Amino acid sequence: MHEGGNGEGHRTASGAPASGVDQGGANQEFLALERELTVLLRRARANSGEMVREVHPDLESSAYGLLVRLEELGRQRATELAAYIGVGKATMSRQLRALEEMGVVAREPDPADGRAWLVHLTEEGRARFRAVREARRARYVRELASWDREEVAELARLLHRLNRGVER
Repeated sequence: MHEGGNGEGHRTASGAPASGVDQGGANQEFLALERELTVLLRRARANSGEMVREVHPDLESSAYGLLVRLEELGRQRATELAAYIGVGKATMSRQLRALEEMGVVAREPDPADGRAWLVHLTEEGRARFRAVREARRARYVRELASWDREEVAELARLLHRLNRGVER
């Protein structure tokens, strides 16, 4: 059974769908997508919180995306990270300060612009991050053991396409 519902849509007093969308019509696939993404995201947030604390006990789960980005692209400006994650400069500064105090990231002057700073993973941060990433990957391998590798690849491809579409 899916979280958050019994499979039936909410209806108004007149019996019409509350959303104004025909529950049995052409939009049913979008309702199913919304329901499944809601469940996936709820579970992902819970899992992410516990796993990210393995990088550092005081690390916020929202900071994991920063670590992924730094691992994949290397040194980045705080403004680039803020734009990628979708937060303001103040929020990004606060998160980076906390990560720096934990010894997970470090800053250095940007050689291209002396007023800007580049952020990068420390060796300790990189080692901890990679250990957690490997644990996450192993969890996916276990949870999707009954899937064909082509199905896993297709899911990754479709999620990538969804993420790219949402970025625009």
